[in-house]
Amino acid sequence: MGMVDHFTEASPPRLQQLLTAGRMRLGNDAAARLDAEVLLAHVLRRSRSALIAEAERPVSAPEAERFHALIARRHAGEPVAYLTGEREFWSLPLSVDPAVLIPRAETELVVERALALLPAPPARTALVRALDLGTGSGAIALALASERPHWRLTASDRSAAALQVARSNAQRLGLQRVEFVLGDWFAPLAGKRFELICSNPPYVAAGDSALAALRFEPRSALTPGATGLEALRHLIAQAPDHLEHGGWLVLEHGSEQAHAVAAALVATGYALVRCHRDLAGHDRITEAQWGTCVHGSI
Repeated sequence: MGMVDHFTEASPPRLQQLLTAGRMRLGNDAAARLDAEVLLAHVLRRSRSALIAEAERPVSAPEAERFHALIARRHAGEPVAYLTGEREFWSLPLSVDPAVLIPRAETELVVERALALLPAPPARTALVRALDLGTGSGAIALALASERPHWRLTASDRSAAALQVARSNAQRLGLQRVEFVLGDWFAPLAGKRFELICSNPPYVAAGDSALAALRFEPRSALTPGATGLEALRHLIAQAPDHLEHGGWLVLEHGSEQAHAVAAALVATGYALVRCHRDLAGHDRITEAQWGTCVHGSI
């Protein structure tokens, strides 16, 4: 018997009944409750807070069917962001689909560090060229563009489908001062230099068991190879050809990769190598400066 078989047209399900059924299907814990609320709010085009106020509202059969279909997909492991088609990042509502990695809260630390390293001048006249490598949904580039409208942003990705998502997000948010470039890492950027290069590259080792839980997301955006360090080392080695003197490289990495990343940066000749922890206390972001003479590490 399905979750709604006992409801009839004469006795349609109430909003609270649907939420309870969805929560029970997903595990009956806090995470299940949140997922059920987000999915029902999406179906009904209501806010989550409105669900509480409208707990006794009858829900039409088509709406109930859509909700249960989404609950079934979530039960199978599909991320909520793909089911709703949206994920918030830096307070920006970004459209997402399976062509792009779902933006994570910890990646906001990349944006925080970039803004701290290159604060806005009072007159906002200084030209800052910033690059987001492997932009995916455009999360980092668009967050920076929203905070620094005078910056000249470039966002690259080797996936044409991902770039289409990023472009669509930029247009919908009215963030037009971003150039989107198709290509693998620095390949399409010959001769171009930047004051800032940011990236959340793939860094999960190919054999990591965590990939099973991420099976709905693009594998190429998650793992670069056997060690998980391949993309990070490539960016560290190639970035000096594209950084202005005193320019910054800001990289997201795995919680166990900070020392390997720092060692690669120092060995390449970067200075002021510093690691920052995310809100969970995990080593997450390492930054370094190119072209200065004082070297250091975490």
